[in-house]
Amino acid sequence: MADWYQSNLVDTGRSAALWLLLAFLVTFAITRRITLRIHARGAAAPPTEEEAEDGGLIKDIHIGGVHVHHQVWGILLVMTAGLLQFRYAPESPWQEVLAVAFGAGAALALDEFALWLHLEDVYWSEEGRKSIDAVMIAVVVGLGMLVGTAPLGLEEDAAEAGLWFATLVALTHIAYTVVCLLKGKVPTGLIGLVVPTVSLVGAVRLAKPSSYWARRFYGEGKMARAERRGDRDDRRREAIRTRLGAGSANS
Repeated sequence: MADWYQSNLVDTGRSAALWLLLAFLVTFAITRRITLRIHARGAAAPPTEEEAEDGGLIKDIHIGGVHVHHQVWGILLVMTAGLLQFRYAPESPWQEVLAVAFGAGAALALDEFALWLHLEDVYWSEEGRKSIDAVMIAVVVGLGMLVGTAPLGLEEDAAEAGLWFATLVALTHIAYTVVCLLKGKVPTGLIGLVVPTVSLVGAVRLAKPSSYWARRFYGEGKMARAERRGDRDDRRREAIRTRLGAGSANS
């Protein structure tokens, strides 16, 4: 097992990406679990000021009367890990330690991504579901990094084939990624910059009915198909968000 880890992960430079992704997933799961417990406890019986101060380990953190959101600790972790990596560029195993810190910090920060956008506490509102979208995108990008997919579709063999061939591969990838974006699939297109197959699939599939592509190129029949598929995809997305603990406007 140790030999497999060394040859397939450490020697290929993937070990840090693996530990970063694992730390991200574990931290996100734990954070959502804790916030759900705090929210459920507060909804059942809003605590008094004295009870809030003695709420045990699982409670909101206040410093100087200000609620310090967990994104703050995440940003600090990401900054610290990045600075140490840039300054010292350590080898294994310290590289993996910094990757764990970075992944944990990124999970804490992205779990409150909606707060970045709205500059207010929308964690348990409908707008707070944007955080779930950000986390799902980050996970897919992390998986792309782990398997070694090259950005813009420039795999090593394409680059070695010559400048013109590499340019053709990159332009082709950019072209179907733009089509994917025009079809209203922004997360899919962004993920596709790292995982080319994702944006290719998004470019081939039906566009979202509200997208520029659908309004410009779809007739009545194809638009109806796009609306049916869009409704189905929206239901699936909402189910995933709910399972991950995203709040609703009524929470």
